[in-house]
Amino acid sequence: MRVFNGIDEFASAVGTHLGTGAWRAVTRQQVDLFADATDDHQWIHVDPVRAAAGPFGGPIAHGFLTLSLLTALVHGIYRVDGLSMAVNYGLNKVRFPAPVLVGSRVRAAVDLVALDRGAKGAQSTSRVTVEIEESTKPACVAEWIGLLVP
Repeated sequence: MRVFNGIDEFASAVGTHLGTGAWRAVTRQQVDLFADATDDHQWIHVDPVRAAAGPFGGPIAHGFLTLSLLTALVHGIYRVDGLSMAVNYGLNKVRFPAPVLVGSRVRAAVDLVALDRGAKGAQSTSRVTVEIEESTKPACVAEWIGLLVP
């Protein structure tokens, strides 16, 4: 875990790799619960028999499920102390280069791209790459914006 003491110290890390997280399995239960929560029951996600004969050789996680795991995947990589809050401000760009087969393990690698100061704090821009174990292509590459309030 990389720990930064406030926004000034975090700013000094712009342009660097903040770290890589632990592997985490993407389970059948997660995919099914996500399908229920979003009403996205496409067969490539929820029908193991049909998906086995499909283009990916088995059921895959929803791209938006992978994206929703960013908070959990980044947890433990770094933190900024001395804040009253840090909130998700949005995303600039998101891509899903490779599917995540159910049962695969994923992890996040984070690079701090920019930190822009404002009247109420700072806006961080991080590139988060979600890697798939034993795959050369990432599952997700997202430019994630955070609002840091001292």
